[in-house]
Amino acid sequence: MTARPGPPAPFAAAVTGIGLVTAAGTGADATWRTVTGADTAPNVLRRPELEGLPCDFMYTISGLDTRAGLGIAVVRLMDRFSQLAVLAAREAVADAGLDPSAWDGARVAVIIGSAHGGLPFYDEQHTLLTERGARRVSPKLAPLTVVNGAASSVATDLGALGPSQAVSTACSSGTVAIGTAHQMLRSGACDIAVAGGAESVCSRLLFASACQLKAVSTRRDDPGAACRPFDTHRDGFVIGEGAGLLVLERPEHARARGATVRAHVAGYGASSDAHSAVAPDPEGRGIERALRTALADAGVDATDIGHVNAHGTSTVSNDLIEGTMLRRVLGEHPLITSTKAMTGHTLGAAGGIETALTVLALERQLVPPTANLDAPDPGIPVDVVRKEARAAAFDAAVKTSLGFGGHNAALVLTRA
Repeated sequence: MTARPGPPAPFAAAVTGIGLVTAAGTGADATWRTVTGADTAPNVLRRPELEGLPCDFMYTISGLDTRAGLGIAVVRLMDRFSQLAVLAAREAVADAGLDPSAWDGARVAVIIGSAHGGLPFYDEQHTLLTERGARRVSPKLAPLTVVNGAASSVATDLGALGPSQAVSTACSSGTVAIGTAHQMLRSGACDIAVAGGAESVCSRLLFASACQLKAVSTRRDDPGAACRPFDTHRDGFVIGEGAGLLVLERPEHARARGATVRAHVAGYGASSDAHSAVAPDPEGRGIERALRTALADAGVDATDIGHVNAHGTSTVSNDLIEGTMLRRVLGEHPLITSTKAMTGHTLGAAGGIETALTVLALERQLVPPTANLDAPDPGIPVDVVRKEARAAAFDAAVKTSLGFGGHNAALVLTRA
């Protein structure tokens, strides 16, 4: 039997920029203010496209005119998830102090995750096909709806000529994209990577299926309180739209240009449950493997972790499985939060958005509260922050993600 290779040398990618476009706010600062403000109501709206469904609401980005930010000609060539990705990428690159017109584009990679790509445009075009015939179908269907559309659009917008990849591992896509960027930087394949996730799926077909699966909340009497991770009365997640991207750099590259480093991605782990298409391993063994791998990759002990931005979807099984696993691996001391009650479950974008929020939590030594957590589930044995943000001193944090199909991922982030 061939011996397993030893662990690679530790590598901490420098996070030098973040960009966020979410239902909680346009821009990283706006999103952070909403997520950390206990009295801020989440932006959950009923959508006319979903009328008549048991779940007819979603976390929606309001007041954002992508045509103004990108130009009408550009917008016509992108689905909304790609538009959000480009806006987030521009903020992240500007935050990093980088000038795309001056960098060596061949050394810049783009890795962006998405679960569904341009699914709403598929819906629209299928309606045209069935109601008005084949000649009414757009020739832009393929380029606008493919999952790699966001990565392609961002690479084109920034002039990034290095590796450009799309990751699609369901709801762990954004986290896997950042982990892939970490590995790519470690290998020397690039000096800079723009990585994270993007999603916008106000699709009647998808919502109808999610209702049938009983994965989403049907709390139509109070949509803003429907997503309630770790709460005794949780009944499913609420879908949201958004994009979260990070600029990661090789540490020597960041030092050489005098960049401000906001945090480090120090470790990454991934695994497969090989259990079910829709349900996590009931003992949480898959996500446990991913987390333990990330800790070992970072050279960090479980006792060093002070905060976890959990996957925390607000489904009955996921929250219990994940919470129990976190207690088993990390003990009782880390402060746990799920920010999905303020951003919605943004599916393939979730890992990107929530990793960016973890960077901000490390930087500001403040853990956001889990909104709508009125009655903590006594069966989930972890310290979940609720009601208001909690100040804390910690040097290392974790982001966990689980995806349909058993795709698990975890990142370890450390203070700069």
